[in-house]
Amino acid sequence: MLNRVAVAPSGFKESLSAEAAADAIAAGVRRVLPGAEIDLVPLVDGGEGTAVALAAATGGRIVTTAATGPVGETVAAHFALLGGGDTAVVEMAAVAGLSLVPRGLRDPGATTTYGVGELIRAALDTGVRRILVGCGDSGTSDGGAGALQALGARLLDAQGRELPHGGRELTRLHRIDPTGLDPRLTEVELLVACNPYNVLCGERGVARVFGPQKGATPAQVEELSAALENWAFVLTRDAAVPDGDLRSGPGTGASGGLGAGLAALGARLLPRFAVLLDHLDLDARLARADLVVTAEGALDHQTPRGKVPAEVARRAKLHGRPVLALAGTLGEGAGEVPGVDACHGILPAPMELAEALLRAGELLTDATERALRMIVLGTRLPAQAEVSGTQRPSSVR
Repeated sequence: MLNRVAVAPSGFKESLSAEAAADAIAAGVRRVLPGAEIDLVPLVDGGEGTAVALAAATGGRIVTTAATGPVGETVAAHFALLGGGDTAVVEMAAVAGLSLVPRGLRDPGATTTYGVGELIRAALDTGVRRILVGCGDSGTSDGGAGALQALGARLLDAQGRELPHGGRELTRLHRIDPTGLDPRLTEVELLVACNPYNVLCGERGVARVFGPQKGATPAQVEELSAALENWAFVLTRDAAVPDGDLRSGPGTGASGGLGAGLAALGARLLPRFAVLLDHLDLDARLARADLVVTAEGALDHQTPRGKVPAEVARRAKLHGRPVLALAGTLGEGAGEVPGVDACHGILPAPMELAEALLRAGELLTDATERALRMIVLGTRLPAQAEVSGTQRPSSVR
């Protein structure tokens, strides 16, 4: 019997927050199992919704402020002060996320993380001792250069002129002058919650893997890759990084290379789920469930590389719990995610992307209902009689 269902989805990028996705799934569960106990565990991966979720989970609060957005215009942004008051959470997507970049301006070589540095400065103003930066859902690929500029570093070309914002400008970077960096950075613990699979440079570097998703053409991808190679070289030399590899170390490519930029300031790059999910008591909540439902915008071969459904499935399997994964799209490898027992796409028929994004909540609820009805039907089927000897059931293809 399915008496307890844990609903632990990520958000659907540019469509549903994790909270909205959880609510949509719960509505579908109630259509089939009206008496079930549903535990909503909307999950954050450092991207959109992270600050709000962690503030709510810890009894903290949200601080709103204006900051520089990814295309240079002022936007309404926020960060969180967690319960206890000594930790701030800066969600980079709140000020430099892809959703803040108009579709007609999606050029990751031009967008900036300057606002991330401004939020870090605002967090420093509160007197916290620890700042956790959540990476994910970024609309930038500037290696964190903008953030460093906002925190007081000067990025100079060969003529000693300050570079303008944007990752492509890093091809002209000659020297970094760190003397103007905010001295309070040495007085706080700076942590970065990131996907350790994301690296700054190389064949799996952020420009090549994520540049096209952010609007880069093939030519722009190569231009940006070269710029980030130069950034890694100059950053390592002038920031005097004692340990670690800013070019290809784990997490250096987080949020378009923000991980590398902050690591040069002494930040520790940590696997995001190890940092974020413990605030939500996830393991204990999965252990109590009869069924775990997770979800994300896409389920494919990239899912095991640090995505929410894979992490939920891994943890659920530690307690022997079955896992259903729902997704906006099912790509290559969707049926091979370790720990996921069944996957189901939410689109009942082909439709335009704009319509799918607009109707995502409705589609997710309906898909949950369809999947749960199949699961319930399966629980009601009689057990297959054991076949012995040479008798075999006929093969149906």
